[in-house]
Amino acid sequence: MTMADETAAADVRSSDGIDGQLAKEFALEIDGQRVSGILAIRGLVAFRLDVRTTTAIRKLQEPFKITRMVQPDPQHPCNVWVRETFDAGEDIVRPARTLCLLALDKGVETQRWTVYDAWISEVGYSDFDSSSSDILEEMLTIQYEDVEPGRVAEQKDALPAG
Repeated sequence: MTMADETAAADVRSSDGIDGQLAKEFALEIDGQRVSGILAIRGLVAFRLDVRTTTAIRKLQEPFKITRMVQPDPQHPCNVWVRETFDAGEDIVRPARTLCLLALDKGVETQRWTVYDAWISEVGYSDFDSSSSDILEEMLTIQYEDVEPGRVAEQKDALPAG
């Protein structure tokens, strides 16, 4: 593959006018506060049904993961949430938050997924390796009660699909 092919493959805005969302343009809010240092959100499923042969249908809430830079600020919303989670120990009542995952296009919100009653079920870290120059990452496994699927933001200058 040539450099021109790679560039064309990476550009989701095609010449036929279809505009796609770049996965790297996103932000996360915790209880309405935008948080910094979020590197990735993986495995968010907005809707999945468990269909049984007995005709019972049940909505499944699969956990997802947030990967973030470890930051020294004790007031950072993620640090507060993790500390409250550790402090809760084995208590069945977990510190819960409302999360919003925002898809952005050049800094402008285009879609929003709202995750209700989110709580941390696991906290893990990247390798501690003195030979590496990688930043220390924290991986949070998030359980939740419900998610409101992405809502496409209204665009005043958008043309109707045709």
